[in-house]
This record gives sequence, C-alpha cells and structure tokens, in this order.
Amino acid sequence: MSLLKYNEKRNFSDTAEPKGQVGRSENELIFVIQKHAASHLHYDFRLEMDGVLKSWAVPKGPSLDPEIKRLAMMVEDHPYNYKDFEGSIPEGNYGAGNVIVWDNGTYLPADSDYKGTAEDKLQADLKKGHISFTLKGKKLKGNFSLVQLKGKQENAWLLIKKEDKYATTEDILKKDKSVISKLSLDVLEKKSAKEKALAKKKTTDIKSATIAEKKNKETKKTAIIFKKPMLASLTDKAFDDPDWIFENKFDGYRTLAVIKEGGTELFSRNQISFTKNFQPITDELKKINHEAILDGEVVVENEAGKSDFQLLQNYLKTGKGKLKFYVFDILNLDGNDTTHLTLLERKELLEMLVSKSKFSNILYSQHVPEKGIAFLEVAAKKESEGIIAKKADSPYTIGKRTGDWLKIKLSQQEEAIIIGITEPKNSRTYFGALLLGQYKEGILQFIGKCGTGFTQEVLKELHLKLAPYFTDKSPLEEKVPLRDTIQWIKPKLICQVKFAEWTQDNHLRQPVYLGLRIDKNVKEVLFTGKDNIKGKEKMEKTTTLESKSAPEKEGNFDLKAGKTTLHLTNQNKIYFPADGITKGDIVNYYNEVADLILPYLKDRPESMYRFPNGIEQSGFYQKDVDDDKIPSWLKTKKIFSESTNANVDYLICNDKATLLYMANLGCIDINPWNSTIKHIENPDWVVIDIDPEKDDFKEVVKTALMVKEVMDEFETACYCKTSGASGLHVYIPLGAKYDYDSVKIFAELIAHEVHSRLPETTSLERSIKKRNHKIYLDYLQNRKGQTLAAPYSVRPKPGATVSTPLEWSEVNAKLSPSQFTIKNVLKRFEKKGDLWQPVLGKGADIKAILKKSS
Repeated sequence: MSLLKYNEKRNFSDTAEPKGQVGRSENELIFVIQKHAASHLHYDFRLEMDGVLKSWAVPKGPSLDPEIKRLAMMVEDHPYNYKDFEGSIPEGNYGAGNVIVWDNGTYLPADSDYKGTAEDKLQADLKKGHISFTLKGKKLKGNFSLVQLKGKQENAWLLIKKEDKYATTEDILKKDKSVISKLSLDVLEKKSAKEKALAKKKTTDIKSATIAEKKNKETKKTAIIFKKPMLASLTDKAFDDPDWIFENKFDGYRTLAVIKEGGTELFSRNQISFTKNFQPITDELKKINHEAILDGEVVVENEAGKSDFQLLQNYLKTGKGKLKFYVFDILNLDGNDTTHLTLLERKELLEMLVSKSKFSNILYSQHVPEKGIAFLEVAAKKESEGIIAKKADSPYTIGKRTGDWLKIKLSQQEEAIIIGITEPKNSRTYFGALLLGQYKEGILQFIGKCGTGFTQEVLKELHLKLAPYFTDKSPLEEKVPLRDTIQWIKPKLICQVKFAEWTQDNHLRQPVYLGLRIDKNVKEVLFTGKDNIKGKEKMEKTTTLESKSAPEKEGNFDLKAGKTTLHLTNQNKIYFPADGITKGDIVNYYNEVADLILPYLKDRPESMYRFPNGIEQSGFYQKDVDDDKIPSWLKTKKIFSESTNANVDYLICNDKATLLYMANLGCIDINPWNSTIKHIENPDWVVIDIDPEKDDFKEVVKTALMVKEVMDEFETACYCKTSGASGLHVYIPLGAKYDYDSVKIFAELIAHEVHSRLPETTSLERSIKKRNHKIYLDYLQNRKGQTLAAPYSVRPKPGATVSTPLEWSEVNAKLSPSQFTIKNVLKRFEKKGDLWQPVLGKGADIKAILKKSS
C-alpha cells in the first residue's frame, strides 16, 4: 500500500523507473543515495525498511561534518529495486532529470543493545521520529541520525553525522561519480542530451497527448468543448527573468478555436460565436486532422505588419482585409487535457501541430525567453500594442486572471462602456460625442467623452445601435460636469478607444473611437485610471511611510518607517491571482493595522510562514534566521529547540518596521508564539482551535458557543475570533501565570467537556482518518512553540481573509468564515476598536476552575 503514491506519480510507459513492488535483501539491510538533477539538484537518501525504501530528499546533500545538519524532506516510499536506478527521467514526468547512484551499501541500528530484529528497532525509531544508524557505504561510513522536526511540516527532518572516527570536515560531495557506472552527473547529462537530440530528429509526427501522458497520473479523455480562456493581469514595466517567456501583444479579438469531428467553431472569450465572422479562419483550420482547442488572437494587419483594431472593425463590415489567427496556446489535443502541462510544453505541442499543415493565415505565436526589457524595446520600434509576459512553467488556468500571465502595454488603449451621447453641433449629425464609463468596485464611473474617430457612416450605424438603449435616467451615481445636452444610454455596449493619457481627475485625454467590441461583458470593463494603481504608487498614496528613493525596477523602492528605512521589493507581484491582490496590498494593509496587531506580537518569537510566490504556490515555515544576513536593526532571540537539539534564532517583532519587513519576505499571515521572551515557559492565553474538515460553519459556530457556555459555567471570560480560514479560535487569557504543561492539561479539560456535550459533531482525534469528518477540537495548539495566526493577521486564502476579533453577539448563524477581508476590515476596526485587548489582561484562575470541575 505504501507504494501507491509512488506508482500514481509515474507513467511507466514513458519512464525507465521500476514499477513499485515490494522487495527485500537476503541478509543485511541496504541504503542508497542517488544524486538527482531535477528542477533543483538534490540527493535522495533511501533506507530499506519493510520491503520498501524509506526516502528523504536532501537539498544540500549529506555531510561527514557533525557540525553541519542537513534538512531532509521525507517523500513517498520507493520500491526496493529503485536502488540500482540510474539514467534520465524524461521531461514532463515527475522528477524529470538525470539520476546517478552516488553511494550505496548496508546499514544497521547504531544501538547494538536492541531487542528483536534490526528492522523492528528501525521501524519503531521511525515512528518516534528519531532514527540512529550506522552506514557501511563506499563514501558514507559511521554513525548518523535522522531527527524529525516537530511542527506543522511533519515531513521535515534533519540528517546529522555523529562524532566517530569517520567524522571529517572534508567535503564528501566532491566525490561526485556514480558508484555503479563511474559517471558523474555532468557526463550523464551530456550523454542524455545527445540521446534526446537524436530522438527528436527521428520524431516526424505528433503522438497525441505524449506530453500530457507524462504529466498526469493517467490519460483521461475529455470533451472537445468551449473553455473560458486564461486572462492576464496588467503591469506597467517589462522585466528580465529566466523563468518567464515573452510574446507579442496583438490588437484584435481573443479567439478560441474548437476543432472536432463535427466541425470547427470559433468563439470569443465569452462564448460569442465568431465562426461566420471569421469564416476564412474557420475554413483554414479544417486542414488540422486532429481534434483540439486552440487559444489565440484574430487580427487584421496593416501594411507594416502591425495588428490594427480599426482594420479588424472594417473587415467585420466590409469583408476587406486579410484575417490572421495567431495561436499561442493549446487546451486539448485529441481528447487529452493539456491545461496541466507547463506553458513551454504546451507551446512545443502547439508548434508541432501547426507546423504539420501549410496555412496561409494561421500562425504560431513565437516567444523569446528571459529578455523582456529588450523584447519590449523591439515592440516599441515596431509600434506594437505591447507584450505579454508568461511564466514558463505555469499551467493553463481556465477562465481566471492570474499573475502567471502579465500584459505590458505600449499604446494607450482602453475598453469603455458607452453611457450617453451629446447633441450634435455645427455640421455633425446623429450625435456629438460618446460619454464613456468603467466600473470601479461595482459602481459605474464617468471617464470622459470621445468626439473623434467617426466617419459619417460610423455615426449613423452607431446611432442606430445605441437608439434601443436610450433612457431618461443617468446610469451614474455622480453628476457629470458637462454643459452639453445629454441623451443617456443603458450600459450595454462597449467600445475601444485610444487616448493620450489619463488626466489628474481620471478622465481620458484626447480619446479616439476605434470601434465596438462584441466579445466582452460590460461587467468586465474595470476602471484602470490613476487611483487604481498597485504596488509602489498605491503605497505612496495610502500610507504614511515616506519614499526615500526612486524605484529601481518594478515595485522595488525604499520606504521609511519611523527611524528605519526599508527596501521593499516586487510590490506589484500578484499574491492572490483570483482577486488581483498584490504583495504591495499586503504590505500596505499591515502598515494600516500595525498599531492594532503589534501588542499581540511584541516580544514573541515568530514562526514565519512565507509565500514568496503567492498563495497558489506552496508556502514554507522559517523559524531560524541568520543574524549575519538580516539587517542589524532587527531583534532576534536564541531559544533552545529540543527537536533539533540546537539553538534557534527567532525573529522578534516589536515595531512596524519589523512587521513590514516580514510582510516583504512573503509572510502573508503572522504567527507568534503564545508566550513572550520575558516568560518563555508561560503562555499568555489558552486557545481552543475549532478546526472543521468539511464546509459546515454553522456547526463551527455552535461549537464556539459551547466553549463559551462551558467557560461561563466556570465564571471565566473567553474571546472569539475568526481563524481567517474555515474555523474559529477561542482564547482564554491567563496572564502568563502557568507553564505550558499545565496550560495544555487545562485546554484538554475544556476540549473534553465541550466534546462530551457535542459528541455527534466534534472530535478529539488528531488523526484526520479517525475523526470521521467531525470538527476537531485542537487543544494541542497550547504546546510550547506552537503558533496560530495572530488577531488582525491576513490569511493565505482566496479573498485575503483576515483573522478578525468578534463580539460574542456576532457569533451566530449569519457569521461567515470569508466575510472579513483586507478590503473591508479597516472600516470595522476603526468603528469597533481593539476587541482583543482583554486577552492580554489579568487572566483566569486555573486552580479555582479545576476545583469547580472536580
């Protein structure tokens, strides 16, 4: 059973790795260390146990120096016969890259006084989270330990060399050749590259979903039907990054081509049919002898080869002009979903597909890697619309706008909703100018009027289209500062305009009408004027921090907090793709709530939970900071860790500058200890973490109210806050009068009492499997070193929810776990003040409570 995960991750028709089967050595237990150049170079440390290889990934490799402790992340069990595997794992597969057997040999428990078999001893130690063993390898010899790090990352261990005659400061990793083939990894990679090049020459046809089969557990046929396209977020500057590619931005209609046996159809991003509008493209796509969903842009180009939206508008009226369909992505091929592949894998597949047929008006959209700044300069010389930046390893996210695709505009163009027309003057007929609007936070906002770009024919046609939507009522909440006679229009039609710039009052300067857009919904036309900026500019407008220097690159700048100058980086980076919330938005929020949150952080060690690439990428915990690498003004505290048997340098957050420094590191939520460094063994509160497994928040509310009922019976105050995720936290102030062991027993007493009253809906089982989907009353959060999100902390959840203190009257059936976000809590905090303040008060009398409960 332990090899199921291993087998699920691999496609054995495409990789030479052995299938997962149990196997055993005849005599001594074996170990193997494989050097693995996957996305990151690491060493896989494997110990034979119970018929499989228990496995740890060691990023920096093993060491023979007892002073050096290597992080080792426990991964899925590998089959016994993986011990001899060397070679190349093809691209698209799990763990793609080259592998050599760096070391192998036998091993046994370091303690010779154990009872039973060696394997029994090792398995028992594995469960305890501390294995000591002796290696008899070709490179590694002597005594080692694997020690599990206690905390939320249960797969994190340390690999430690023990003092013995084999201990040395010599770098054993310099012995870099395989103990089987005698090849170094570099030589194997060159050999593998030659083999790939030869194989590519022999490949003349597309094998349907070859890459898809590499990436997925199994190939599943999916219907060839319309899918909403992935959308790009707006950013204002180009950049260079080896992890990104850059494409041309076209000035046309985003188009999805659905090619299947029953015929080919073209759609806009909102599923409006383009099949007949762009019939030449539809006909040309019939040359493709595969079913597929292609994503691209239909354009008409001018004589200089530049896509021109007005020419495309003319084509729709007259049929004059040569249509072109630039394809840049593929969502499905022959029923195989390709959206989970990386962008470069999808583009490789797409290029192969397009190159099979001789098209006259369908083109593969080329890209350049890494060099976005130079590519934008080329685009500017060509007078292009701009460029698109795309993360090379990103999947295709159906129907969402994400930070993995960014659009960088050169020309100033906007989509605008037509909300009125003015009376014509002089020789003008039909109307004088269009009144334009965009939605800002759900409210339609006036952005100016457009009186140029119309021929007599366009004036007539457009007036006919607008007439059915004439209304006497303005669709705006504000009054428009115009003296013209206005005919208001219901917000139904969207136009494209080019303009010179945004004015100080957020109107378009010198807009020119380009044409109507038939491919978008009015609710998608959002305000992009000057007070809708992100990152640096928004920070400067809404915070009291003072800018000290000009931006070095996009979102990088110096800001002053008190006496400290902070260097903030990548403030325009999207952290919450579905919501468009940036790193700068998070930093700005913490600047606003610093006075509220700091009392609950002061003098407390911080376990930093970092999301440097946003919430859709895995975060990681960092407890130990390097004093030599952090700014000298930061405060740290050494605290001995029993799990690692070493001191840990924790960051202490006592001021706004430190709080913003943490946010700049990617700490979306803030996780302080329950105790301060002044009373490190005595927590200031006891917490009951009400943690549901399923979406049943009404039962979570009932559970919190039951905690309050129990504490009311003990005549002891308690306080409730949202977790910011799916649960609630109930705190009982203690005033640092009791040690952690006493507090944990007290928390367990409360949890047992609540569970006895709600046995059908709550559980005290730590194991998820044993809970039977019940709400977990987590009293173990009261151990030393455990952390929870602080009050007023943002959480890495959709919407950027906030852990929000509540009045008990608010803990009712109307309460929702997602109702408090960084977009709405500041007004609440201003109105209600600090509801959490009593938690730092005198505290409960545990002895008196225990007497009452006995």
